[in-house]
Amino acid sequence: MAQSSLLAAGGVVMLPLLMLSMITVVLVGERLWFWWRVSRQQKRLVVRFFAQYGEEPDAAIAQLEAYPHLPIARIFLTALNPRPTSPATLRLALETAAQQELPLLKRFNTVFTTVIAVSPLFGLLGTLLGLMRVFVNLDLSSPSGLQNSGITRGIAEALISTATGLAIAILTLIFTNFFLGLYHRQRSFLQVTGGQLELLYRQQYPQAE
Repeated sequence: MAQSSLLAAGGVVMLPLLMLSMITVVLVGERLWFWWRVSRQQKRLVVRFFAQYGEEPDAAIAQLEAYPHLPIARIFLTALNPRPTSPATLRLALETAAQQELPLLKRFNTVFTTVIAVSPLFGLLGTLLGLMRVFVNLDLSSPSGLQNSGITRGIAEALISTATGLAIAILTLIFTNFFLGLYHRQRSFLQVTGGQLELLYRQQYPQAE
């Protein structure tokens, strides 16, 4: 009841703000699940892969196939199947596969940026509509010049919609920056592990130089 009354008091702009907040919650949840799995599994997978690749390359590659949801596994599988003919070929395959993964790492960033920009604007629109309600309810014929109920609703609409829009934008901005930090760390991790794989390949197949 309190939530429905709050939505009603905030005016018509509360509907798009509610939709934006629901979309944001779903997408943030998906990103949190994605990054949690990546941070929890990929380092252990890379350690096991490098420990085994020097002696049993096929078995090491088979380990990667068990983790198709990890970007590092997809990159290594793309680069190593079929086996590169030279370190230069491997480097090019790694770079190409990594570039294909980058948009997936930044998934939904455009949506988050749009929510950050649009939410305060909806809040501002709610403020203007609330102020319009205030002026509409000015009654110059009455001794006080006001219709108290209309004035109260107008002020509530202005304040609630503004606060809601700002709250959605601020929370979305926090998560967006958090995901952006994870993206930069992951990109650095991919570069480092790609270099390690190239070095190991040179040691494994010196005749391919």
